[in-house]
Amino acid sequence: MKICANLSLLFTDLPLLERIRAAADAGFEGVEIQFPYEVAAQDFRAALQSAGMPLVLINLPAGDFMTGGAGLAAVPSRAAEFDSALRQALDYAQVVQPQRVNVLAGRLAEGVSREQALDTLVERLQKTTSAFAGLGIGVLLEAINLHDMPGFLLNTPGHLLQILERVGQRNLEAQLDLYHMARMGLDPAECVRQLAGRIGHVQFADVPGRGEPGSGELDFQPALRALADTGYDGWLGAEYRPTGRTENSLGWLAGWKQ
Repeated sequence: MKICANLSLLFTDLPLLERIRAAADAGFEGVEIQFPYEVAAQDFRAALQSAGMPLVLINLPAGDFMTGGAGLAAVPSRAAEFDSALRQALDYAQVVQPQRVNVLAGRLAEGVSREQALDTLVERLQKTTSAFAGLGIGVLLEAINLHDMPGFLLNTPGHLLQILERVGQRNLEAQLDLYHMARMGLDPAECVRQLAGRIGHVQFADVPGRGEPGSGELDFQPALRALADTGYDGWLGAEYRPTGRTENSLGWLAGWKQ
């Protein structure tokens, strides 16, 4: 397992493109970013190539989700907006070549039943997986805790498995965030075992503060052992909020890389 830096949360004292080189210099082996679209794709690609860093993951544009709205992927009335977001992500991905893209399910919209929302999500994931299959890029689906994001549609491994089965596409996998599972009161190691063979990407942060490993109460070792035992050999994404400067929050990194 290799470790990548989430540029949306780490090295944020630097301009976005400079964070790529900073991550490489700090010892990370790749980078991920939530929403890179503010930067021209050609510029982002050039910075990746200059630093010799692979781009592990980006998100599809999610509309108003990050400002508290329902997002796009599970709102029936936002089909045109979702299609536009998908086109934008496809055009961007053709240039920067991420290994995977994450589709945020979003929150339950007002006036929409949970069943309607999930039906819509399944339909749009089928469209997304078909579109990205042509680029050889995998698609991810994530569960997020209800404390940080009230109303988020998917919160547990069971929720993820239900949608993965309904979509039925081989290039759709689970994105497992150990922080979100622990915040839901679940055992991260058991979550790994529940999703064994269906995990495409893993992210982490300590609990409860979402800081770097060692800043909170979460023992990561059982989950890391479970990942190894179940054959996961993908990336671990450091998606935490440093308690100080990012460079001073990396005491855990050398041990994890071993």
